[in-house]
Amino acid sequence: MALIEVNDISKVYMMGDVEVNALKGVSKVMEKGEFIAIMGPSGSGKSTFMNILGCLDKPTTGQYLLDGMDVGKSSRDELAEIRNKKIGFVFQTFNLLPRTSATENVELPMLYNGLPAKERREKATEALRIVGLEGRMHHLPSQLSGGQQQRVAIARAMVNDAPIILADEPTGNLDTKTSAEIMELFIKLNSESYITIIVVTHEADIAAYSRRIIRFLDGAIVSDESTKK
Repeated sequence: MALIEVNDISKVYMMGDVEVNALKGVSKVMEKGEFIAIMGPSGSGKSTFMNILGCLDKPTTGQYLLDGMDVGKSSRDELAEIRNKKIGFVFQTFNLLPRTSATENVELPMLYNGLPAKERREKATEALRIVGLEGRMHHLPSQLSGGQQQRVAIARAMVNDAPIILADEPTGNLDTKTSAEIMELFIKLNSESYITIIVVTHEADIAAYSRRIIRFLDGAIVSDESTKK
């Protein structure tokens, strides 16, 4: 069974009196353990597609199956639970709470699961160790570099053992060297922990770290290619 399966999904927005077709009959299958880059120019539909995959939005028509579950039939509360248990998010702007430590930021998703404080701290500590921040656990975001903040965000995304990490332009605020370090970390998580990684990017050098590149244009998929890896 595929981890992600979308069948003929469309997404229509109303901009005033104008109907905007953000996605047009998109179908795609993604298996567990893949490392996929989603590319396309601004307005191509890639961000809309990402929002649907992340259960932040529902398709107007068509079907989205996540781990066999028909997401389109889920309530708002059910979608929130799916996001918490199955999907970790990494954003361009890190989205860390400024007045809490790295460890406390990583603990946040576990608060919704009702885990005891001791177990939350142990899992957060281990996640930060995996991303190479053993010595920065008690630092505030303002005391961390951009690359370190993104590592905290990645630790937060993986701490609930979610099978999928969705990363939206995760290197957009980072320099070239730090971007490469973050992408190598994604490769490590993908190969060692078998986490499915889906990265939205407009940068070809970032997409090149993936094993599969899906390109969008005008709300449709125009290519789906395996890389040489």
